[in-house]
Amino acid sequence: MRFLQPFSAALQFLTIIPVGGHIPQTALGRAMPWFPVAGLVIGVGAGLAYTLALLLGLPPMAASLVGGLALSGLSGFLHLDGVADTADGFFSARSRDKILDIMRDSHVGTMGVVGLFAVLGLKWAALTSMPPDMAWKALVLAPVLGRTAQVCSMILLPYARSSGGLASIFINSRRRSDMYWALGIAGTAALFAGGTGVAALILAALTVFLFSLWCMKKIGGITGDTVGAATEIVETAALCAVCALVA
Repeated sequence: MRFLQPFSAALQFLTIIPVGGHIPQTALGRAMPWFPVAGLVIGVGAGLAYTLALLLGLPPMAASLVGGLALSGLSGFLHLDGVADTADGFFSARSRDKILDIMRDSHVGTMGVVGLFAVLGLKWAALTSMPPDMAWKALVLAPVLGRTAQVCSMILLPYARSSGGLASIFINSRRRSDMYWALGIAGTAALFAGGTGVAALILAALTVFLFSLWCMKKIGGITGDTVGAATEIVETAALCAVCALVA
C-alpha cells in the first residue's frame, strides 16, 4: 500500500476524484512520476464524457464542448487559474517582481480572460474539426502530455519565488529519474495513438520548450501558475496537432 501512496497523492492533487485517507507530504513529493498516469485517468474521463454526450444525441459541436470542459473540470479547473494568472502577469510589460505580484493576485484581468478564451476556444475548435473516432483518442492523450509537461518544467527549471509555494513541494523532492519515467509513459501513450499521437508528442515537446524559455525570460523560472499554464497550453497544442493531421 505504501507503494501506491504516490499514485494516490497524484490523483488527490491533480484530480477531483475522491481519494480517501490522509496523504503524507512525503508521498506527495514522490508523486511526480505518476502525474502522466493521473493525466491518463483524466483523459479517459474526458473521452467518456465526450462519447456519452454523442450517445445522448448531442451534435459533435456540443459534445466537443463537453469533452473539452471535462479535461479541465476533472482537475477542478486548477490549471485554468494558472493560465489566467500567467497571462495577466506575462502580458503586463512590468518588471519581474511586479509580474510575480500580479500573478499572486486572485483577481482576473483582461489578459487573463483573453488567455482563458484562447485555450478553451482552441480546444473546442480542434475537437469539433476531428472525426469522433479521433476526438476521443486525442482527449485521452492530451492530458497525459500536459502532465508530463508539468514534470519536465518542475525538474528542469528553477523556482522563481524566494518563498515557498504550491510547486515547491515537488521541486524540493525532484529527481531527474522522475522526468525519464514520465517521458516514457508519454511516449508509450503517443505510440498507441499512432502517427498523430507522435506528432502531438513532438509539438507538445516544442511547446513546453518555448514556454519554458519565455518563463525564464519573464520571471527567471517557474511558479505553480506557470506549471498550470503549461499544462493547458500543451493540451491545446496536442489537440491542434491531431486536428491538423486528421481534419
